[in-house]
Amino acid sequence: MSTTLGITSRFDETAAWALHASVSVRPERFGALLYDFRTRRLTFVKDPMLTRVLTCLAEYGTPQAAFAAVGVPEEAQDRYLVALARLAETEMLTRTSGLVSP
Repeated sequence: MSTTLGITSRFDETAAWALHASVSVRPERFGALLYDFRTRRLTFVKDPMLTRVLTCLAEYGTPQAAFAAVGVPEEAQDRYLVALARLAETEMLTRTSGLVSP
């Protein structure tokens, strides 16, 4: 991830990620509401494309694969990586094995 964005380097953009099992997504006109039943944290996602990335992240595994699947323009990907890193810091995203069950 770009260090110029000022986000911690703990987020590995090459790893497989998914929404934590305790996180529920409620699509909204503006994007979505994410609710974590473990922590009672409510997060507003104010970008419909980021909502699509989040909902397909488990299926595609890595952020780059999800970006390609939903059509995130290359020039916007750093911004989306920052958003994913913030969600990982709050444990709404979790690392996965990246293996999709048959």
